Amino acid sequence: MTADSAKTLVLGLGNVLHGDDGAGAQAISRLRADPRVAADISLLEGGTLGLELLPYVWGCARLIVIDAVDVGEPPGTVVKISGEQLNSLPGNSNVHQLGVSDLLVALRMLAERQPEVVLLGVQPASTDWSCELSPPVAAAIDSLVEATIRELQLQAEPEQCRQSIVK
Repeated sequence: MTADSAKTLVLGLGNVLHGDDGAGAQAISRLRADPRVAADISLLEGGTLGLELLPYVWGCARLIVIDAVDVGEPPGTVVKISGEQLNSLPGNSNVHQLGVSDLLVALRMLAERQPEVVLLGVQPASTDWSCELSPPVAAAIDSLVEATIRELQLQAEPEQCRQSIVK
């Protein structure tokens, strides 16, 4: 499967066996059941695949990444990183061995057309062996899902405006 150039891809990253690192997968699971997510939005749980996800994100117009990201905030804090802030992410800025920053660097170097990228992250409390999210991160999953829905709505607005002008 490769992403369509007109598509928005929402990519949840993380290892569900490492506690809060599974936040991206939890968010994707909830988004799959959310009726506000349009049928043309691709939802993908990317696990810990890192650069192996390149074929899935290649050519998409918009990419929203959901992940546990250590940004030094209190556990459960939801953050949005986009634009130049993404370019300044150091390698391995998240809790994966090869993470979102590595994937974005590969896209910048190889792709002819760069997708619009937004990272929605949650500050982990613990990434120790566990199948459960910590209480602060579990409590933040709803906020992470809502932030994703808001981002999808923001991305859809310009297209809807263009369509209404043409009609």
